[in-house]
Amino acid sequence: MEIICDTTEFWLEKPSAVTLGKFDGIHRGHRELLSCILKQKEQGLKAVVFTFHPSAAVFFGQSSGEEITTRQEKRKLFEEAGVDILIEFPLNRETAATEPEKFVKQYLAAQMRTAYLAAGEDITFGRGGEGNRGLLERLSERYGYRLQIIKKMREGSREISSTYVREEVEKGHMETVQKLLGRYYSFEGRVEEGRKLGRRLGMPTLNLYPPKEKLLPPKGVYYAMVCTEEGRYPGITNIGQKPTVNDTDTVSVETYLYDFEGDMYGREIVTELLQFKRPEQKFADVSGLKRQMEADIAEGRIFHTKNGDLTNS
Repeated sequence: MEIICDTTEFWLEKPSAVTLGKFDGIHRGHRELLSCILKQKEQGLKAVVFTFHPSAAVFFGQSSGEEITTRQEKRKLFEEAGVDILIEFPLNRETAATEPEKFVKQYLAAQMRTAYLAAGEDITFGRGGEGNRGLLERLSERYGYRLQIIKKMREGSREISSTYVREEVEKGHMETVQKLLGRYYSFEGRVEEGRKLGRRLGMPTLNLYPPKEKLLPPKGVYYAMVCTEEGRYPGITNIGQKPTVNDTDTVSVETYLYDFEGDMYGREIVTELLQFKRPEQKFADVSGLKRQMEADIAEGRIFHTKNGDLTNS
């Protein structure tokens, strides 16, 4: 996948099928937009995703910058989906002030050679978000692209949106998050060395330190899966600051894998959260922490056995 970022000076060589938006979370609704442009590859068009960096919410101070999917996670998901070109359009004072029709003429028509455009019903773009579905429809013939408007997908009685996903992540409703995303909520990164307390207690863990822009669910213990190049391994994850043994604000994603004896230090892994178990606690001493960890692990084995991730052996 080709990535174009930090520049407005780009020109695509071939006609393209484009979808544009924030794509925070790349939820099932976003997946529908992606499927539309990917189908156009059969017609010889390049599948192009156009998004903004930073997002409009961050640029205009409406968001702290915490995202359901980080920039790197988005890139990985787009590439896995089969996107040919990702454009991370720089949002600044100048580009944010672009007249909506100029945006269509200059970027969609001239620079991206858009032949097909897939957009959501609530699409907005250009100065003050004045560009919308109606403008795209009116300009489609003039600038030679075919427009397809995609209706919002629903989960139950509610429309799927990044806002909905965010609310459920913040509540720790990981099963609902999985339904909205079409995949488990996850953290990815390189396994780093911690204080090795788990190893000293006979329960070694894999430690990830999420970037500050990653949206965190409630601190606590989760049933989880760890994905590596070799496969997926069931375990139990603690997200938090480990208040019993730490006085730091650093948040870690720390996972114990049942019966795992390998060495993963320095390895790239993905930790998927399946279900919230309990909130983070501060214990009177390390002995109390150890007893609770042993209980969590025992209950995790039961959960993963019922889930088909572990055998009864």
